[in-house]
Amino acid sequence: MPPVKVLENIFWVGAVDWNIRHFHGFTYSTHRGTTYNAYLIVDKKVALVDTVHHSFASEMIEKIKEVIDPSKIDYIIANHVESDHSGSIKEILKLAPNATVVGTANCKAGLEKHYFGNWKFQTVKTGDTLNLGERTLSFLEAPMLHWPDSMFTYIEKDALLLPNDGFGQHLASSKRFDDEVDQNILMEEAAKYYANILWPFSTLVTRKIEEVQKLGLKIDMIAPSHGIIWRKDPMKIVTAYLRWAKGEAEKKALIVYDTMWDSTEKMAKAMLDGISSEGVEVTLFRLPVSDNGDIIAALLETKGLLVGSATINNGVLPTVAPFLREMEGLRPRNKLAAAFGSYGWGGGAVATIEKALKSAGMELVAPAMTVKWVPDSNELQKCYEYGREFAKKIKATE
Repeated sequence: MPPVKVLENIFWVGAVDWNIRHFHGFTYSTHRGTTYNAYLIVDKKVALVDTVHHSFASEMIEKIKEVIDPSKIDYIIANHVESDHSGSIKEILKLAPNATVVGTANCKAGLEKHYFGNWKFQTVKTGDTLNLGERTLSFLEAPMLHWPDSMFTYIEKDALLLPNDGFGQHLASSKRFDDEVDQNILMEEAAKYYANILWPFSTLVTRKIEEVQKLGLKIDMIAPSHGIIWRKDPMKIVTAYLRWAKGEAEKKALIVYDTMWDSTEKMAKAMLDGISSEGVEVTLFRLPVSDNGDIIAALLETKGLLVGSATINNGVLPTVAPFLREMEGLRPRNKLAAAFGSYGWGGGAVATIEKALKSAGMELVAPAMTVKWVPDSNELQKCYEYGREFAKKIKATE
């Protein structure tokens, strides 16, 4: 793909990764690929905001060459250390050896440890600016969104926010802007991105957005470092972030489980029928045939979660344990939850589930439902009623 004009003298010079299917060491599925967005600002001084994964360095450089000689780059703005954004800085500095790398103090330390480069570095903090000529870059530290080094870059002249991993999506496309792609797919991937990357930092997300609002920054466009650029309606994603950060969700339910000899599955399906009978939308996910990243994305917009497992070694099945660890790490806000499962001679699975759900900050709204060996018709009816009562609790929430 050639460089894409974002605004006058501002160009997208990133790369589209059509083939990637897992991110962050297989913790996040990327069914629709991703992009690594880098932005070239051509002024009296030239700045490159972020780079791309090192395997796409040559693609980025070829795009830059279509706009300017790379040796003319004066500044490399490093909004984030993570190598999918910083991985090509070394290659750019080979072509622009006099360029200054700009980032936070944490960014400087992180880049030095990643690349062992003795680079010319300008450390910035919130409120600092960098004049390029007609444009001035302003910097806003955003620690833990989602690394300690993260920062936003803002261009007042264009009302353009460059927030790196904020407001992004893992979405490969031949298009670059929000008004050019399917809105359902766009918001689906934006929600999945938030749920799998930023959910643990929801309190910080709310604070940072409120900070930006208090600064009175006009924002006409948001250009993140993954996915599509928000130019038609940038407040759409900001509003969604505020909703997700506050834990607002629809009155729906998820049932996530695994089973050994079908007993727990029979319980899960009876509960599904009970929930559905109350008019509450419910989705069933069996582990591990369902994708963890997809389940987490679905949970973002869902109020209630039921987790089930057969018992093995006085605990949950090995397939269920990673999901529970994810819940404890992500700490989803304002969720109703309950545990269920089958057992033979010891019922340790439900105790493990309940402990994890409590640790994740969820509200347990009912005692765990357990069945010994295989559920009979009476026990399946109890599971059905259990689902009905769970649905009623979901419907009763504000």
